[in-house]
Amino acid sequence: MSSLTLATNQADILASLRRLRGKGTVGDVVADSGLPSDAVRVGLKSLLESHEGHLAVTESGDLLYDFDPKMVERGTEPFFVRFGRAIGRTLRGAFKAWIVVMLVGYFAVFVALVIAALFANRGNDSRGGWGRGRGRGGGGLPNLWFWYWIWGPRWRLGRPYYGQRWERTLDKDDKVPFYKKVFAFVFGPDRPKATRKQVDRSTIRLIRARNGVLTTAELVEHTALPFGEAESEMGRLLGAYDGEVVVSPKGELVYAFPELTKSVRPEKGARPPNPAWLRLEYPLELTGNASTANALVAGMNAFTLIAAATSPWFIFPRLGLGGPAAFVGLVLVPVAFSVLFFGIPLARMVGVKFQNKRRYARNVRRVLLGLVYREALKGKPVGVGQAHEYVTSRLEGQAVTKEAVQGALDELAKELDADVVSDEAGGLRYAFPALPRELRASESVRRTLALEKRELGDVVYSTADTAVEAGERELRLFDKELAGDVDLDRYLPATDRVDFEDDYEIVAFDEELQRRGRGAR
Repeated sequence: MSSLTLATNQADILASLRRLRGKGTVGDVVADSGLPSDAVRVGLKSLLESHEGHLAVTESGDLLYDFDPKMVERGTEPFFVRFGRAIGRTLRGAFKAWIVVMLVGYFAVFVALVIAALFANRGNDSRGGWGRGRGRGGGGLPNLWFWYWIWGPRWRLGRPYYGQRWERTLDKDDKVPFYKKVFAFVFGPDRPKATRKQVDRSTIRLIRARNGVLTTAELVEHTALPFGEAESEMGRLLGAYDGEVVVSPKGELVYAFPELTKSVRPEKGARPPNPAWLRLEYPLELTGNASTANALVAGMNAFTLIAAATSPWFIFPRLGLGGPAAFVGLVLVPVAFSVLFFGIPLARMVGVKFQNKRRYARNVRRVLLGLVYREALKGKPVGVGQAHEYVTSRLEGQAVTKEAVQGALDELAKELDADVVSDEAGGLRYAFPALPRELRASESVRRTLALEKRELGDVVYSTADTAVEAGERELRLFDKELAGDVDLDRYLPATDRVDFEDDYEIVAFDEELQRRGRGAR
């Protein structure tokens, strides 16, 4: 099918979906648009990649394509949001340049003025001596700051600074310049923004490790996305990586990606990426700097602020300075700058605290997922007290409230249509039967697709099976695997522990490749 024909078909399919208010089966779209069924299937899969939507199953077992009624494209933002962000980047860049000039420049000026004022009454010889010292760098201070600021022979202009944890991973020659730490003091460290390709790389590893077959529950296990968002993401992956959909006899959607398993170097037992509970989020840092760097930057600005504020009584009389120009240049401007320099981080503190609360809630959810998945595979419900104890023991040093844990359990219960009952003591217990059903379905499809690569074993699929017989066969196979034929670590690795992952880790590989490429040229 040519690209022109595909584009024409997509336009017709989009028009049909708008008339259908975003929802329809292949048959609905065929009936509305008059296009061939194969063309509609291809077009709908492509639209799942480009537009907000996901797949569902009707009561009759047909696939239902469920898009946003407005047919919103993925990743789109209003023009004014993008325009405002561009203006913000420009203003921030200009302000950063002004910060360096003001902080370093005014610091050096006031060091010189304070020394001059201290020696002002010692006669011409003393002043001359100070002048000769100033020519050598004022006791070395200006030269020290100058070399400390620019020293970094391997540092590239525009390279991000993600904070001290990231800095400790660099080679010793990749010293972070002082000006980057000044910027981080005011605006916070750079925050990596992963591209779609970088995010997908981890998901593709997961798909390949699971022999090209995945369910929404398995995607959630590794990303901790809300199930609604995970369903939409699975729809996008389906369109982006030429996936196919299988509906199990019990109505679960299983996504197969045969193209992603093909390789000239097949990897048996490929290691999947870490699950969500091994990828907890560190709290955001206000500056990202070490305490010594913060003290140095704050000390420089505090010195400038104090020297400027007291200069009309200390510096001006001793050096014979005065007039509106001196007052504006040596009092108003540096005082306003220094107050703003301290004020921006103080204002940012509110936003950092808010974002850390959200990170804390996501971490609670990620840890809780490990417990929920583990107990669901055992067929056991999860109690609020049990969940609170589990999460608290793994998030040591954090005040985990029972309300936060129960709130996360309630959200998971809504997303998974869990069974919630009260125990004898009046506490709530949550059962998640949908999780093992999804894993049974994925394992059944996984084994079926891999039959040609395995030795002859138990029958896992037969065209003569009725829906009931197929479902019973799936249950027997899954029970057999859980009894010991399959290592449970493939489903739930390391539920006994948690670990953290830095934001920059997902982009570090590509940034290192880019840096090496520039170095090679």
